[in-house]
Amino acid sequence: MYHGDNMKRSEILFLYDISDANPNGDPLDANKPRLDEETEINIVTDVRLKRTIRDYLKDFKGEEIFIREVRDDEGKLQDAKQRALDYRTSQEYESIEAAKEELRNNITDKCVDVRLFGATIPLEIKPKDKTKNEKGSVTLTGPVQFRMGRSLHKVEIQYIKGAGAFASTEGKDQKTFREEYILPYSLIAFYGIINENAAKDTKMTEEDISILMDGIWNGTKNLISRSKFGQVPRLLLQVEYSDKNYFIGDLNNKISIYHELEDKQLRSIKESKLNVATLLDNFKHDEDKISKIYYKFDKELSFEGFESSEDFLNEIENMGINISEIKF
Repeated sequence: MYHGDNMKRSEILFLYDISDANPNGDPLDANKPRLDEETEINIVTDVRLKRTIRDYLKDFKGEEIFIREVRDDEGKLQDAKQRALDYRTSQEYESIEAAKEELRNNITDKCVDVRLFGATIPLEIKPKDKTKNEKGSVTLTGPVQFRMGRSLHKVEIQYIKGAGAFASTEGKDQKTFREEYILPYSLIAFYGIINENAAKDTKMTEEDISILMDGIWNGTKNLISRSKFGQVPRLLLQVEYSDKNYFIGDLNNKISIYHELEDKQLRSIKESKLNVATLLDNFKHDEDKISKIYYKFDKELSFEGFESSEDFLNEIENMGINISEIKF
């Protein structure tokens, strides 16, 4: 059941790293890892993160997901209009508005990804007592929005070429060649917001937020495809606010990493420490507006200026801010 009137504004900060793999290839550029050419910072799209979450929730948690690949009996991929038919009970309605209302209710009741991320869903119906079909769409703005993920350091793309297992063509002795682009290492930060106002339209619940956190952390950890194997979640924070519509903003820009190597020489999380001084300053400044901070750390993550992650957490508690570990 939806309890949106009691829901609070939240910000999300998520860090993960990847070694000898490609976190998000660009299909328009030979599937190379995405790069800000000016700064040499690795970029990962919000679409990639949402796909990670969707795939995990469907494959590991059995959640119903609206935006996914579905094929018909002939093996053809459904388009959005065909996918919407799976959530309609009739081909004929009193009006286009009646069809929209049914579609909106059915999809938000059943599909957690729409409750979280929203969707634009086209439909076409034949109204009763009319000869022509009418077209329309249901647009739901997702309460959970992410910015592009960006690495906290410069990266270097490496080109790898190797021999395949099969002949290049039938009857030939020469094998095929495998070509790919990877990053030796990238520590990536994502920033997001949970908007309690938009949650009213999609009927997102507090339970959905818990499911989201599970999908962010364990979806990243369990993305064991050839190009993504080697991704490890390192930090997840959800900062919940007591003041309506308030948030600090740009949490990803309030952290950095300290290390003694050149950026492109980094190969492990153990070679750097996370600098959270500016983040803590912001928490201190807005301590009266923060309701609670939920957290999860990987044991290999180190914080500059703190002997342990527990010391970092104690610093937050000493501000009078409630904290709670995220559990799945």
